[in-house]
Amino acid sequence: MRAHTVAVIAFDGISPFHLSVPCAIFGEDRTGVPVPKFELFVCSAKKGVLQTSAGFSIETCFGLEDLARASIVIVPSWRDTSELPPEPLLDALLKANKRGAMIVGLCLGAFVLAAAGLLDGRAATTHWHWAGELASRYPLISVRPDVLYVDDGDIITSAGTAAAIDCCLHILRRQYGAQVANFVARRMVVSPHRQGGQAQYIQQPVRDVPAIDHFAEVLDWIRLNLDKPHSLDSLAERALMTRRTFTRRFKQVMSMTAGSWILSQRLGLAQQLLETTNSPVEVIAEMAGFGSAVSLRQHFNQAFKISPSSYRREFQVLI
Repeated sequence: MRAHTVAVIAFDGISPFHLSVPCAIFGEDRTGVPVPKFELFVCSAKKGVLQTSAGFSIETCFGLEDLARASIVIVPSWRDTSELPPEPLLDALLKANKRGAMIVGLCLGAFVLAAAGLLDGRAATTHWHWAGELASRYPLISVRPDVLYVDDGDIITSAGTAAAIDCCLHILRRQYGAQVANFVARRMVVSPHRQGGQAQYIQQPVRDVPAIDHFAEVLDWIRLNLDKPHSLDSLAERALMTRRTFTRRFKQVMSMTAGSWILSQRLGLAQQLLETTNSPVEVIAEMAGFGSAVSLRQHFNQAFKISPSSYRREFQVLI
């Protein structure tokens, strides 16, 4: 099993977009840039020509036996939630998981992982529209319909469509550090990091933003001043809003509380500083707004299941 080998499962009726997401993130040639070189191959239970949902065909050269050399196996979707995947595919996924490969189910790909029994007793997600069906058909799964992705160690599942991008970037971030994930995100012109716990969709539409948006200005100001203490009252005052209005607007626009968002920004800054500087953890804690190394370690361990010092040893790349 090679450290940077990714297998993506294709099938008749596959959505070109869902197939393209892991291919774009892991399959692009980025020679000469600070990103690991991945060997990506698209395989299927049936080698040869496959029809896509968009009316054109693709051809695969790899079969399920090739999953044996992948460290990451991605099921990017599935054509019909009521159709059980073929047994050879389910067996291949189980064997890959047993030998230590990470198994990823993007969008309706979670149904394939569920059919293989890989999600029993675990938390998982899928597209919000089919989350109820997943929970009903597979009661042993703790389905979380309101998140972008769920990282359960060796098994990762994501919500629909664009959440697959967030999930794949999360894998890059977890395996290779924030610098690598941020570089790929910039190349793709997408947000470098959305927390897995962020909501899949916003029930109320966001109103048109006025020419001078004090709320947006406050977000930019927070990003530049993460080392400072922030309270709802002070941020609402800066946004020229009442505390209640600011809280409601934040939840509506960002799909999370102000406190959760600020914490995620501080953690991201701490990752960046750990990767790119030799500053002591105590200094990084102050720069990222945690106040103390103890607080940084507590939040960092809770979020990433690794200590700041261990993270630095694994991911530090000084420029």
